[in-house]
Amino acid sequence: MFDTHELGRRPGALKRLTRSVNAPKDFGIDGVVGVPEGAPVELDVRLESVMEGVLVTGTARASAEGECVRCLEPLSLEVEADFQEMFSYPDADDRNRSKTADPVDDAEDDEDRFFLEDGLFDLESVLRDAVVLALPMQPVCRETCAGLCSECGVRLDENPGHHHEALDIRWAALQGLAETVQDGEKDNMGGAEPGVDEKQEK
Repeated sequence: MFDTHELGRRPGALKRLTRSVNAPKDFGIDGVVGVPEGAPVELDVRLESVMEGVLVTGTARASAEGECVRCLEPLSLEVEADFQEMFSYPDADDRNRSKTADPVDDAEDDEDRFFLEDGLFDLESVLRDAVVLALPMQPVCRETCAGLCSECGVRLDENPGHHHEALDIRWAALQGLAETVQDGEKDNMGGAEPGVDEKQEK
């Protein structure tokens, strides 16, 4: 939680904060890459008082861990996420709301807005969204990672000359048929010679 009491409510007032917080659970892309729970997240935050509330702008930095999508090796990467969010004063919302406004529309607007509670605000959901957007959807240990052999799973970076004889499964049945025909021709050729000799002898 961050406290805005020292900032005051005079529009234009500024305050800068630097803080280290522990990453919450599921802080990333599930099963792909993320900041481990409890790992430090360094925050540089700027608080600016405006008419409606407090505009919060900042940057979060942390180390994320995951698995390379090509070779499945563990990886670690530095993530930097920028964020900006408005935290509104509850009473400012009442002042700015039109008397003729539809209550249903107001309820929908409130779902998309963040509010100060007794001068305090929580950045967790804002940080979570920012970090997830900053993380790669398909992390790789390095851009040149060759991945794994699709036939046997050998890591290609460690075996650069590795390859398999290409066999098109669509031709496998015909290959077997061709071998059968060739074997039959050999048998026929072997049995025909005596017959030819017999005719010639007659």
